[in-house]
Amino acid sequence: MPHTAVPLAAVSQEQGPGDTLRIGLVVSILGAVLLAWFLLRGYGNDDDND
Repeated sequence: MPHTAVPLAAVSQEQGPGDTLRIGLVVSILGAVLLAWFLLRGYGNDDDND
């Protein structure tokens, strides 16, 4: 079985920060959606808790 760690490391060094930025962007968007849902979920109830 050939050793594939060196070619994969060489490819990842050539790509730059694109994957890291993409993952960070997706995590940030999902976190913002989750935070908005958590903060706004209490406004939709139909209870009369005056």
